Amino acid sequence: MTAKTGRASALPWTRAILCVVAILALSNTAAAAGTAAGSVIQNTATVDFDLGGIPLSLDSNTTTITVAERLDVDVTLQSPQILVSANDTDRALLFTVTNTGNGSETFQLAIDSGLAGDDFDPVPAVPAIYFDTDASGDFNVGDIAYAPGVNDPVLPADGTVDVFLVNDIPGAVINGQIGLSQLTASAATGTGAPGTEFSGQGDGGVDAIVGTSGAEDADVGEYLVSDVLINVVKSQAVADPFGGNQPVPGATITYTITVEVASIGTATASVLSDPIPTYTTFVPNSITLNAAALSDAIDADAGELNTGGAATVVVRLGDLTQADGIQTVVFQVTID
Repeated sequence: MTAKTGRASALPWTRAILCVVAILALSNTAAAAGTAAGSVIQNTATVDFDLGGIPLSLDSNTTTITVAERLDVDVTLQSPQILVSANDTDRALLFTVTNTGNGSETFQLAIDSGLAGDDFDPVPAVPAIYFDTDASGDFNVGDIAYAPGVNDPVLPADGTVDVFLVNDIPGAVINGQIGLSQLTASAATGTGAPGTEFSGQGDGGVDAIVGTSGAEDADVGEYLVSDVLINVVKSQAVADPFGGNQPVPGATITYTITVEVASIGTATASVLSDPIPTYTTFVPNSITLNAAALSDAIDADAGELNTGGAATVVVRLGDLTQADGIQTVVFQVTID
């Protein structure tokens, strides 16, 4: 059973989003920029001909070139919008930094929580950048703080590292406001316009050339101020065709999602959405809300299987308060 706990806004336009994110630090998740830096490319041409009836072969000189290092990086936000309250501390946003160049590179990290265009500025903690040391995806006491110039991440081509930006929330914020925080990763060898050359500074002494990213990239995460705390928990149970619980083709998976308001306030117009997983098929007429059957069609009841895009179970829970207790949604799929 996987539990997800977060906050949801009491504003009418807010909707809850369920996310299951599996993140591995230093995993291979992006394609590097081709041939490894330092690789040697050699080529020799041959001409075959006859001379007085005698077949001869003549080789050209051999050309040799060493592949330069391409400096490229990608920063990707992994967290959904983080729901916060006034005076919250140590609220973390998760990012993945990927070396999309073709050689090993050291990267320098920086936080900026004073971006324009938001409603308030989150306050960076001290320190404010941490590595997801245990690859859990959750900020905890075991995560190691980043110290610029001391433990800058060194990533091979395709290598990744997961990084938290940690901020405190000011006390003067109000419900519905958004605050932004940005992570920037820069190649320590250098940044600049694509094509900028750093002679002899690549892997093994080859030249380093700035790639399309400018050897620097950034992504931005969001904090949304909310005064309603909602607990969302999802579990699954498997029943196979042989009376067991093995996830084999033909087995049925029963998903159960519980939603509960755990604070004062009202979660207005709450809607639960759960996409049908890849490699499975929805079981018709299997949706229930608090044990009451819901039709698959878009009609007068609270739920349906929405097939307008990717097939998704949608259940409208309405305005929820603590007094409403736990709302339980169940549906089934079969493994293809």
